[in-house]
Amino acid sequence: MTTLARTALTSMVSNKIQIIGNSLKPPPPAIMKSSIKVPRNNATLPKQGMILNGKTSTVVSLAGVTKVRYAHSDVTVPDFNDYRPSNVSSTSVSEFREREDQRKKDNKTFNYAITAGAWIGGVYVAKSTVELFLKSMSASADVLALASIEVALADVPEGKSVTFKWRGKPLFIRHRTADEIATEEAVNLAELRDPEHDNVRVQKSEFLIVIGICTHLGCVPIADSGDFGGYYCPCHGSHYDASGRIRKGPAPLNLEVPEYTFPSEGIVKVG
Repeated sequence: MTTLARTALTSMVSNKIQIIGNSLKPPPPAIMKSSIKVPRNNATLPKQGMILNGKTSTVVSLAGVTKVRYAHSDVTVPDFNDYRPSNVSSTSVSEFREREDQRKKDNKTFNYAITAGAWIGGVYVAKSTVELFLKSMSASADVLALASIEVALADVPEGKSVTFKWRGKPLFIRHRTADEIATEEAVNLAELRDPEHDNVRVQKSEFLIVIGICTHLGCVPIADSGDFGGYYCPCHGSHYDASGRIRKGPAPLNLEVPEYTFPSEGIVKVG
């Protein structure tokens, strides 16, 4: 072994190990506390099968490590009697709650009354609006005056049919003879297409009052003509008798009889 190697080995062996002392204080002894009594009647806690011991549990979440306490029944509710005004007591609080309940009931009744009144007012306004709208659409006084006419029966000679204008339509008033009356009353209803007895179509047997429009296509028949001595429609050959009943041709119904009255002797009012 060379002199250099021996010198290095001697230097390594002669080194001393230095021990650094620990300056931390030893922990204090743990003091055991009495066990905490946990109530068993708290039904509001989550039903997770855990034992309620009043201790905190560590929960790891995305927000980090948090501590959760599952039993809060040992927390004392503070008493605020020292902070209440002298004129406030438990009795006054109960009275206040009763007044509040009564006020809510009164407000509810008031709201119901207001709502009912609004509905009634709305219905009345709607009714008035509809009536005003209908009145605006109704016929005026001059139109209503033309809706009915009065005719002197003396102007209609016996055995003739006179045409008048009523509501823009021809009105036939026929003064029938005794032979025409007897003939029309003796007609067999089984022979008629639109069966009606003569007594049903007239109020006074001497006068026949019908609207002069053919029930086929709306033409105006010719009076005192046709195969039955009444009216004849030249458009398609419909024949009516002296009672305005269809007897022959394509017309399906009898001539229409309007509403009319006899307000006085010798006067007829149509409409």
